[in-house]
Amino acid sequence: MVPCSPFSGIPNHPESDGRVPRSGVHHEYFIRFLPRGDARRGPRVRGDPAAGRAARRRVRLPRRARARLPRLHRVRPARRRAAPRAPRAARGRCFGNPHSENPTSSASTALVERARAAVLAHFNASPDEYAVVFTPNATGACRLVGEAYPFRRGSRLVLTADNHNSVNGIREYARARGARVAYLPVRPPELRVGDDDMRAALSRGRGLLAYPAQSNFTGVQHPLGWIGLAHERGYDVLLDAAAFAPANRLDLSAVRPDFVPVSWYKVFGYPTGVGCLLARRSALRRLRRPWFAGGTIQAVSALGGWHVLASDETAFEDGTLNFLAIPDVTFGVEWVDGIGLDLIHRRVSRLTAWTLERLRSLRHGDGTPMIRVYGPSTAEGRGGTIAFNVLDPRGEVVDERVVARDTSAAGISIRTGCFCNPGAGEGAFRIERRTLRSRALRRPMRDLDAYLGVLGLPSGGAVRASFGLVSNEADVDRLIALLADTYRDRTPREQALHPRERC
Repeated sequence: MVPCSPFSGIPNHPESDGRVPRSGVHHEYFIRFLPRGDARRGPRVRGDPAAGRAARRRVRLPRRARARLPRLHRVRPARRRAAPRAPRAARGRCFGNPHSENPTSSASTALVERARAAVLAHFNASPDEYAVVFTPNATGACRLVGEAYPFRRGSRLVLTADNHNSVNGIREYARARGARVAYLPVRPPELRVGDDDMRAALSRGRGLLAYPAQSNFTGVQHPLGWIGLAHERGYDVLLDAAAFAPANRLDLSAVRPDFVPVSWYKVFGYPTGVGCLLARRSALRRLRRPWFAGGTIQAVSALGGWHVLASDETAFEDGTLNFLAIPDVTFGVEWVDGIGLDLIHRRVSRLTAWTLERLRSLRHGDGTPMIRVYGPSTAEGRGGTIAFNVLDPRGEVVDERVVARDTSAAGISIRTGCFCNPGAGEGAFRIERRTLRSRALRRPMRDLDAYLGVLGLPSGGAVRASFGLVSNEADVDRLIALLADTYRDRTPREQALHPRERC
């Protein structure tokens, strides 16, 4: 869950004076922990009596859980602090394409550069060492690296099997240029990549290592120490931080990956359509873009057939930036930093540990487990993402579409499917490599169900629950209660399910 947009008061809003509004539809909230035993009740939520009652409703937790998990006892308006003042032209509430020097363009440029500085500060990255390239999303950041990285015959792309498809897709650029692609498998039961496997893979050749700081499937957090190891072996490193950044501190003065894709809506919920690539300036200089576009060049000739790219990060920002949304990143980053990323991390970790414990406790009447969790069974070395399947009384997997149907009817938002991470799914369901290399799987089929039939899989994926900034004990309570009430000692009906069209 994420909060409603708290950014209506940012300097670039048409009706804003550059300060946080004191009232209105949007509010910004932060998590505040009180000492155990504090009996103060929840707040009144202005303008919505029902919401106020819901906020004050107490959730009764088991005594053991109360002893281990700090209560989210109070949600209150954040301390009112003026947002950074915009330049004089910005306070005129008129903005334009940054690729000029007129007043509206200069106002946009100033806000974009302020956002770059805020991002660097958030990751403790020196502007002398790192640049911020704004992209439409984390996928766009991965594509920038893939299309421009100097793959060649004899170089290598090393990928963990546990990777989002936006990282997996880089292999197509590598193969097209003659580079070799190597995958490192995940090992059960925790679905981690072994250190020995990584060392062996990096002992051969040179090239690019790409892996996630945190799995978007299992929540596994892979070692950041691999970055230094890869550099010692002559590899550049792309560290996918899209799932890691929302609840974990990534200090780029301590670990120095060459490329870091980030998605900002995953961090604080808004704006969508804005991501970035944090890149070491030395690594950016080694990239060779296959094309150029408006805003990326220093000079160009149509008849002469030549062009010279800009010498800074703008060489990778194609066309007009989303200059009305990028300033929201500044506000959002400062908002999260004001709450405290370490506090968010502790909260998410404890909620995750408690949820794992409660999922393990769910049993059918005969004592058989109701839940199969994929990945680590404790909160050690993992983030706030839990992938699991529901099991019926016979121990068979309940179709994930059934769980999606039932949770949606209860107003609970979870994710189902393969989560754009086929390698982690193949490891979770223990599919043999020779099965995956079957020629029958390489041809187009009518839908995903046809592929599942060839593979002999009982389900099209798993169920994923993810915790973030505003998740609380009540969210966990509702999910566990629904699972227990709906599936204990029952085989749910599977009629009228929509076909799976794609992964």
